[in-house]
Amino acid sequence: MGLLEYSKAKSILDKYKIKSIEGEYVTSAEEAARFAKSGPIVLKVLSGKALHKSKSGLVTLGLSGESEITAAFNALQSKALKLNLAPYNIIAQKMAPSGIEIIIGGRTDPQFGKLLLIGLGGIYVEAFRDFALRVCPITRRDAEEMLAQLKSAEVITQHGTSTDMICDLLLKTSSLLTKEKNISELDLNPVIIHHSGYDIVDIRVLE
Repeated sequence: MGLLEYSKAKSILDKYKIKSIEGEYVTSAEEAARFAKSGPIVLKVLSGKALHKSKSGLVTLGLSGESEITAAFNALQSKALKLNLAPYNIIAQKMAPSGIEIIIGGRTDPQFGKLLLIGLGGIYVEAFRDFALRVCPITRRDAEEMLAQLKSAEVITQHGTSTDMICDLLLKTSSLLTKEKNISELDLNPVIIHHSGYDIVDIRVLE
């Protein structure tokens, strides 16, 4: 079992038309600054040794301007070296609109096979334990029932306005988990639900 490199994990999502935030690896502050020409960015360290990037101070949000990006890039490099995270990469991503953070995930259970999960995401996934599980493959009715089961359903679906979109995302993720036999774990957290759609900010795939 191993952690799939980020660009490969993203390509699997692309294959199933699951949209993740635009991003690219950067090896210098100059590259990061060029990536930021069209708007604010996020810089984060990616390493198989860093499971909780935010808690470890390995994510910097809302960066713009060459001096600010350079300072953040250098600080992340120093932190990665201090924490002995090599090998690691630094990725620049577009800053996602604010919204409701959810988690969509999956894993292979020895008894039931592929399982699909949805719940409150970000820092809330462990605090509130508000999630729903189903065995893959799921139907649209299963997806609707998963959402309805959540105590946070009204918040997550924005009072029902995002229900169809989230159900479509659950169905696509179920298809991915069912067809990609080598994947043992999938963690999309957070998926940010906002007024114009959704953005997947972090992807973690284990084979």
